[in-house]
Amino acid sequence: MKIQILQLLEGAERAEGLTVVIDVLRAFSLECFLMSWGAAELRPVGALEEAFAWRERDPAALLIGERGGAKCEGFDFGNSPTGIPPEAIRGRRIIHTTSAGTQGVTRAVRADEILSGSLVNAAAVAAYIRRRSPEKLSLVCMGNAGVREAPEDVLCAEYIRSLVLGEPIPDLEERIRALRWHGGEHFFNPDTQHIYPEPDFWACMRRDLFPFVLRVRRDALGLYMEKVEIL
Repeated sequence: MKIQILQLLEGAERAEGLTVVIDVLRAFSLECFLMSWGAAELRPVGALEEAFAWRERDPAALLIGERGGAKCEGFDFGNSPTGIPPEAIRGRRIIHTTSAGTQGVTRAVRADEILSGSLVNAAAVAAYIRRRSPEKLSLVCMGNAGVREAPEDVLCAEYIRSLVLGEPIPDLEERIRALRWHGGEHFFNPDTQHIYPEPDFWACMRRDLFPFVLRVRRDALGLYMEKVEIL
């Protein structure tokens, strides 16, 4: 298996083979929580206009997402896994857009197959990859707004690769804890708690919490995330 770790929007556009688009803080951690809470449908979109078009098509759809970390104006919820009541999600169609993660999913047009990835389901992602045994594997670290590298996404990619290859990272837990000061420090700034609440950081650090992957599929209406139980 040829494994490459790519970076940012450019990396998403270059990704080939089975592709995992990674956004730990917070897009694809949040999507795992949304599906675990019983979302009926989860659709990632790139543009805000596409999200609002969904509301015209389906007034019952929930719009969730951010720009610059903050909830998009006119949306129901922001990109916060601890700021959304689970009971609001069950049975609902979710339209999700973010500055990095969902942008990568929409731009990975050369990929044979696309999964989203985060620490909360990394082991399931690795198990899925081993089961599929692709010739090419692309791990795309979306970073901050898709333009600046983020340590948490790089670590997640390295962790998934280590599980696929059966080569453990000896200092993994120490490196995850270190994200508190290098990568996730904005979640501990008292002045930005309304955008980046501290509980979000800890929620996104819950390694291997979910036993499923989210696979990107397409139908007549666009992209959607398919929940595939693995572990």
